[in-house]
Amino acid sequence: MSVVVLISGRGSNMQALLEAGIPVSAVISNIAGAAGLAVAARRGVATGVVEHRRFATREAFDAALAAEIDRHAPRLVALAGFLRVLTPAFVAHYAGRLVNIHPSLLPEFPGLDTHGRALAAGVKRHGCTVHFVTAELDHGPIIAQASVPVLPGDTPATLAARVLQQEHQLYPRAIRWFLDDELVIEGDKVRVKGNHAQMVASDRA
Repeated sequence: MSVVVLISGRGSNMQALLEAGIPVSAVISNIAGAAGLAVAARRGVATGVVEHRRFATREAFDAALAAEIDRHAPRLVALAGFLRVLTPAFVAHYAGRLVNIHPSLLPEFPGLDTHGRALAAGVKRHGCTVHFVTAELDHGPIIAQASVPVLPGDTPATLAARVLQQEHQLYPRAIRWFLDDELVIEGDKVRVKGNHAQMVASDRA
């Protein structure tokens, strides 16, 4: 039932998973000083570091990272602000059990600077997406999404803060569905058994 979480920074989504009671067996970072490692350690969760700068190629780094993950034999690997593009071999190794949360309503705004790009595009709603990871960046089957209104006067920072609140609720919910065997992958789409809403719309300012 365990989950290994990969982080690169403060790990706020990782912390949300812990607070929601998700069974996290280890938190691993590619940055030795990532603040989230200390958060996990204080909660008694095993931590590890595989620094990408120590490896000559992405393939070598990913192989070392996979070896560290596999020591914990996780059922699921969850990316939580893990700022590395993963190789196809790594993604294939964890096919069907590697998930990510992205700060946009995919397929809109894959990649970085999602909040600034959303404001520049003039969209009326923005949000976050939990999806299975595939070799194509930010294009895997969507598990769940949450949206918020874009308000007059929003900046990338204010919009990001509102989206992050939704991330902290959505990610634990989606991972719990996975662990409870409630997700059904049908081609490039994901269905949840039962009457669970896969899109959550918040009107909170």
